[in-house]
Amino acid sequence: VQLQASGGGLVQTGDSLALSCAASEDRFSTYGWFRQAPGKERIILAAVSRSGRNFFVSDSVKDRFAISRDTAKNTVGLFMRGLKPEDTAVYYCAADQLPRDRISDMSPDYWGQGTLVTVSS
Repeated sequence: VQLQASGGGLVQTGDSLALSCAASEDRFSTYGWFRQAPGKERIILAAVSRSGRNFFVSDSVKDRFAISRDTAKNTVGLFMRGLKPEDTAVYYCAADQLPRDRISDMSPDYWGQGTLVTVSS
């Protein structure tokens, strides 16, 4: 199983950026985006169900980030706007095989390789 994340890069404060994650198989209950900033723990940003009908976005970014799911292409996207220097981190997509009562409780079985987002001030 492969999760291929793409779309990271160097942007300026206030810019927008779209990340994409392509999964090699379509057998997961939940897909999600996490990030890990230097010296900090990895945290969940958003999650979406396999169907795309259920989604979660962390309160910390819900006014700026959105998650999307393309079932035909088996991809998951993360659209980010109004980026800030504190958004600088490695962003990971992940997939969980087991259905959860709350998709925000996803426990990934697979992780993508991570894509670096750097926001300059």
